[in-house]
Amino acid sequence: MILTSDLPDEVLLRELGERMEAQRLSRNLTQAQLAKEAGVSRRTIERMEAGAVGTQLSVFLRVCRALDIIPRFELLLPAPEPSPIDMLRYKQTRRRRARVVKEKARTEWTWGDEA
Repeated sequence: MILTSDLPDEVLLRELGERMEAQRLSRNLTQAQLAKEAGVSRRTIERMEAGAVGTQLSVFLRVCRALDIIPRFELLLPAPEPSPIDMLRYKQTRRRRARVVKEKARTEWTWGDEA
């Protein structure tokens, strides 16, 4: 299944759970072994693989670390690359804030207002 942003959360969680289960099985680990390696309960692994809602991100990271898939996160959220213009503008310091773009005041124009 290709993951897209228009899929419901339940479908995404179920698919991620199935992929996590496939990773576990490819490493020839039982749910209990993975749970012990990740420092979580077997029931937590079971719920994650079933796509149950409510798993904390820190628990997800522990399990991903135990499955040795943390390096793949680089594909998910690559480090932002500053543009060359930004590097010159900020003298190669890391940007700290987003710039607020102010909207120009709009005036209503109607026919006959040209004069």
